[in-house]
Amino acid sequence: MISASWQRSLAANVDPDLHTAPTVFAADELPDLRERHPLHSSLPVLRETLLGFAEEARHIMIVADAQGHILWCEGAKDTRGSAEDVGLAEGTCWSEDAAGTNGMGTALATNSPVTVHSAEHLVRTYHRWTCAASPIRDPDTGTTIGVVDLSGPIETVHPSMVALVSASARLAESAMLARMHAQDEELRARNMRHLIALRGEPGALLSQTGRVVAVEPYGLLPSRIDVSTDRVRLPDGREAVLEPLAQGYLLRVPRQRHVRRSVLSLSFLLPEPKVVLDGREVPISSRHAEILCALTLHGRLSADQLALRLYGERGNPTTVRAELHRLRAQLGADVLATRPYRLTADVEADFLAVRAALKDGDVPLAASRYRGSLLRRSEAPFVLAERDDLATGVRKAVLSRGDANALWTFTQTDSGEHDVEALEQLVRLLPADDVRRSIGSARLKRLGSDDF
Repeated sequence: MISASWQRSLAANVDPDLHTAPTVFAADELPDLRERHPLHSSLPVLRETLLGFAEEARHIMIVADAQGHILWCEGAKDTRGSAEDVGLAEGTCWSEDAAGTNGMGTALATNSPVTVHSAEHLVRTYHRWTCAASPIRDPDTGTTIGVVDLSGPIETVHPSMVALVSASARLAESAMLARMHAQDEELRARNMRHLIALRGEPGALLSQTGRVVAVEPYGLLPSRIDVSTDRVRLPDGREAVLEPLAQGYLLRVPRQRHVRRSVLSLSFLLPEPKVVLDGREVPISSRHAEILCALTLHGRLSADQLALRLYGERGNPTTVRAELHRLRAQLGADVLATRPYRLTADVEADFLAVRAALKDGDVPLAASRYRGSLLRRSEAPFVLAERDDLATGVRKAVLSRGDANALWTFTQTDSGEHDVEALEQLVRLLPADDVRRSIGSARLKRLGSDDF
């Protein structure tokens, strides 16, 4: 690392006999630069973490911007005086192309924590110094916005310096992240009314840097949007409009009236699963039916999440991706989207219809739409759970309702044909001359019930 840094520095024509780093900013320019720099608010964290150690070890704490300009220099008074004699002072530039190999400049060049000790410095003036530095990144954009450094005489160097400096950099990033979340919450609180006012039109609230803070509907956008222009082309080809707000932006996606979504119909309560896409029946395998069922019930899923639902802990995401590739080729990219996997067609599913009817308390409708167990041959963990929940829900509803027609419909399914309690209640409710009563009684005798 040091060798590569020397080569970069020499290529920039840095003189090893140079005595001081160049001064870029005068003392009266620094207050405004500090006030506007994003690390200004994180300075208390850095001071609390490093200054005690720096003063005890006769070191100084330095904070510079992303270009290597020193904005703050604090610590042991005698060390600060020695540092100023060699140009290690506020307002000077310590990038590699200005001061050669050094902690701050090399940390910025490599974007990683470094220690530069004694004669590892290219410029001979700094051979009596050791410095450990770590870059600090903006949690919003991920870009490096500055560097924190501990510098001091070589006789007080400690091997833990770089670890301490790295930890302080991470603490500063955590403090900025907490402030970012607070600003996001304030942006939502002040401007959510603008998103609500769209009245169903897709839209989002963005931070000043284009980060998506709130979106409707969920999954509409990537995590970040280019805010350099007032019209934005989304990854799916749609054009959105950007409107400035006090603290960020409102992104509107005008409805595309001419776009017609495909309709995917799933009948998974039949003895064999059936899939119809835009009126055309699509041959479907059991595994593909399970995938469609999972995406219908759970929405956006990764390959890992699908593998867990389909196979449990033994699931292999690679196998799932291969199945998804084949299913996507069969249905079309406009029906099955990726990253994450999700259905982009309008889905009509018989098991969803039963769910909705139960939620609305419409027992006759739930019973009529429940034609049997969900994907009855499947052993996928999520199907077993959903199958049991659906059958239990219908059974409880028809028993509590006491509706003979609903009970008859339920007992004609594979879930209810051997249900003694349901059959007994059915026989009690039906009149003696109803043929269904005779059928129910006969079935009860075969099941060993002595009461009928």
